[in-house]
Amino acid sequence: MDSKRFKKYKRLIKLMNIYPPYFFSGIKVIDYNDDFTFFKVRLKLTWYNKNLVGTAFGGSLYAMCDPFFMFILLINLGEQYIVWDKAASIDFQRPGKGTVYAEFSIPEEKIKIVKEEVDELGKKVFTFPCEIKDKEGKVIAKLSKDVYVRRK
Repeated sequence: MDSKRFKKYKRLIKLMNIYPPYFFSGIKVIDYNDDFTFFKVRLKLTWYNKNLVGTAFGGSLYAMCDPFFMFILLINLGEQYIVWDKAASIDFQRPGKGTVYAEFSIPEEKIKIVKEEVDELGKKVFTFPCEIKDKEGKVIAKLSKDVYVRRK
C-alpha cells in the first residue's frame, strides 16, 4: 500500500474515535495493524450507554462491530471493488457489565480468496463472525456480519 493511502486510512481510524456515534457511545479503536487486516475496539460502560437495567445498551454493542469487516475489505481490495455491509445479526449471551472488547480480522489469504471469487463471479456476499468479550474473556455477544462485494 502506498504511503498516501496508508496515511489516509490511518487518519480515518483516528477520526473514528471522535466520530459522534462512537465517541458518545464510549466506543474506541484501541489497536490495529499496519496492513489494516486487524482491528480491536473497546466499549467502556458509562452512564450514557447503559440501558434501563444498568448494563451495556445493545445498540452500542452492535455499533462497536458495525463497520470493521467492511473497512478491512474496502481498504485491502482497493478501488476496483464496491464493498457494502449487507446484513448482520447479534446474539446476546450475557449482560455487558463493564468494559468490553471486540476484535476483527480477515487474514490476507482470505482477502485473496474474496478477490478471486468476486473476480470469477462478479459479486458475492461473505459472512464474518465476531465475538464481544469482557475483560475476563467471557463472551457477551456473538455477531455475524454479511458483507457484499462486487467489481466496479
